[in-house]
Amino acid sequence: MESQQSGFGEGDDEPGGFPLSLGKGRARTDWVVYGLTAGLSTAFVLWGVVWTDNLSSTTQSALDWLLANVGWLFVLAATGFVIFSLWLALSRYGRIPLGREGDEPEFRTVSWIAMMFSAGMGIGLMFFGVAEPLTHYVHPPPGTDPAQSEPAIETAMATTMFHWTLHPWSIYAVLGLAIGYGHYRRGRSQLISSAFVPLIGRHGVGPVGRLIDILALFATLFGSAASLGIGALQIRTGLQEAGWIETLGTGVLVMIIVVLTICFVLSAVSGIARGIQWLSNINMVLAAVLAVFVFVVGPTVFVLQLLPTSLGVYLRDFGEMASRSGATGGTAMQDYLADWTIFYWAWWISWSPFVGMFLARISRGRTIRQFVAGVIIVPSTVSLVWFAIFGGTAIGQQRDGLNPYGDGSEEQITFNVLGNLPWATLTAIVVMVLVAIFFVSGADAASIVMGTLSQRGSTTPARWIVIFWGAMTGSVAAIMLVIGGDKALSGIQNITFIGALPFAVVLILLCFSVAKDVRDDPMMRRQLKGAEVLEDAVVSGSVQHEGDFELVTRPSTDGGPSEPREGQP
Repeated sequence: MESQQSGFGEGDDEPGGFPLSLGKGRARTDWVVYGLTAGLSTAFVLWGVVWTDNLSSTTQSALDWLLANVGWLFVLAATGFVIFSLWLALSRYGRIPLGREGDEPEFRTVSWIAMMFSAGMGIGLMFFGVAEPLTHYVHPPPGTDPAQSEPAIETAMATTMFHWTLHPWSIYAVLGLAIGYGHYRRGRSQLISSAFVPLIGRHGVGPVGRLIDILALFATLFGSAASLGIGALQIRTGLQEAGWIETLGTGVLVMIIVVLTICFVLSAVSGIARGIQWLSNINMVLAAVLAVFVFVVGPTVFVLQLLPTSLGVYLRDFGEMASRSGATGGTAMQDYLADWTIFYWAWWISWSPFVGMFLARISRGRTIRQFVAGVIIVPSTVSLVWFAIFGGTAIGQQRDGLNPYGDGSEEQITFNVLGNLPWATLTAIVVMVLVAIFFVSGADAASIVMGTLSQRGSTTPARWIVIFWGAMTGSVAAIMLVIGGDKALSGIQNITFIGALPFAVVLILLCFSVAKDVRDDPMMRRQLKGAEVLEDAVVSGSVQHEGDFELVTRPSTDGGPSEPREGQP
């Protein structure tokens, strides 16, 4: 049967009697998953509105305890995802396709790479593209190099590459592989819980599975809210740089979030998906134009020199950066990890359901090896070029005494750097437009993913539930910024870490589930069976013919095994 050969048959059941669900048909809300998550999220928002100080102190206390006792889990898990992804790609399992055997890729390689590129861009690169390399140059990681020294340039770029290349995209690859393989190869739904069927059996579609989907919903909600909050910080600063506002109070942040959320809701209810897609394409062009502009008018030669240097130092110091922990660096290292590395790992884990599902949807027909290579190499290359251009320009200005670092405000640094270049007002407006469109289009997609998780894996969740999750994303982002007060970014970091921790455990267990699933893949079973048959034939031939024999294939007679000819086993 076709399903026995490929593991994916229309109307068949998963081995063990599990019904296949391809996420088609009318969306049916899972009121346990949706109801519990929506209720708890609403309670969180009300807590932040009514008892803001209490929520702020509670989350800070929880964060301090978690960083001291569980921070090591993020450090080890993130590197573990890198090792697992590379192992899958380089092992014999790398030949397994995400789909039926013989399926051609749905998208041409050039288009597929272009979509990978678009997935690699976003609010994060706009916000940290300038701020992170410059901050590491002015304040290097504890125990490394003197501040603003020549070695500090290498450390700053290598640390930035560490945060934005292999590790985040390996996290996305793990979840994307689990969804893509389970859906296209095994015929399961696009729920995160469905990927656990190989590991926990029927519990994957029971209470345990619903708990997994609830944790995925929470992670996506807080990850999306973090991106919105960071975008609001940058837009607020851009409005001031353009002379459109005078105050930088929290009220302005909340108003920006309200406006962006309304834009998203209007796009969702009006069904202008093509319009948003069109705007997203324009956004990619604008981002490329901005990068080329900064590259040309900035320290071009210095940027070109940073490209090979950043890559080389990153590879050289990879082990050291991956092993940084509070055990060796004390309080200073603990604070550094909380502000940077662990926050990033939590943010990437929170975004993994959204990005992983997107990557899975565009990768049908690709092999595991192609998938991992594309997911990791393409966005990592984009990040390398992006940070070399923007970070290199910022470091160059700091060395020349222009001091774009200023007071160290991450949201201000980008505009400080652009202010030292021609057409500062125009580029500031471009940055705000980029961030706004990135949010509207990203929130649209993330809310659809949350709707998918709420409605049993449906690829077309009901409009009302998509709007609900979009509005909830805006509400949580506003609470994150309010409880952070003057240090709004710290409020985002605190809540993101707490929201991502449970899902980090889910991703770790997901690696074991994927490994078990691919070992039982039909292609692997045939390969193992073929090796066993060949070995038996060689042993039999050696025994019967004292080692002087040959193996041939020919049609069987009477529907059964044929009798061997003289000299054949």
